[in-house]
Amino acid sequence: MSDRVLVNIAEGVAHVRLNRPEKKNALDAEMFEEILGTARRLREDRSVRAVVLSGEGGSFSAGVDVASLGQMATGDLNPDSDSIQQATSDLSPEGANRAQQLAWSWVELPVPVIAAVEGIAFGGGLHIALGADIRFVAPDARLAFVEISWGLVPDLSGAQALRRLVPLDVAKKLIFSGEEIDGRRAVEIGLGTELSDRPIEDALELARGIAQRSPDAVRAAKKVLNESALVPLSQGLSNEMAA
Repeated sequence: MSDRVLVNIAEGVAHVRLNRPEKKNALDAEMFEEILGTARRLREDRSVRAVVLSGEGGSFSAGVDVASLGQMATGDLNPDSDSIQQATSDLSPEGANRAQQLAWSWVELPVPVIAAVEGIAFGGGLHIALGADIRFVAPDARLAFVEISWGLVPDLSGAQALRRLVPLDVAKKLIFSGEEIDGRRAVEIGLGTELSDRPIEDALELARGIAQRSPDAVRAAKKVLNESALVPLSQGLSNEMAA
């Protein structure tokens, strides 16, 4: 195990930091595996009541490492790697394949997840940020779905999360064009929750406050809210009553 992901747990809050600052936390195979492993460990840790996601070195994540893309294209990347061979298997409870779990694992995590977005959040990095329940975004942060530049469709679950946050035409514009937006614009259109000059500090402060609330009530509320956009009203009302 390398140190691509750093985790500190204190006062019921797990601070998960992507740790490849020399590459603006670009996602390589090692980081991919560590993110999945971290999410799975936190899912089983009942002491954790909230999670904060951030990136070391002033950027959230520049997305999938371009060198890794090149290796995949030329066949130089180990074909037996779990991150490649199992990309469309090992489905999560909600049906996310192994690649999509990079971001969707945070949606499925039973406790609130708060992303602190500063610097760059491109491609896969943006997908991870959108997997959080709440996003504090720095005014000068830069966000973009860059997949179209590579002739790809955003397929790490971000399109599903995006559709819950912004109108359909806005989602299409962002994905079709690969448009880069700053933090202010992200909050204006609903991609970010709040603008912050100190996103990590604000995210940790909110997480510590949530950790003081009833953990059962918070977990139940996240489940009810996540399902609210996906089920008929009658089922949503029933979910509330059951919770």
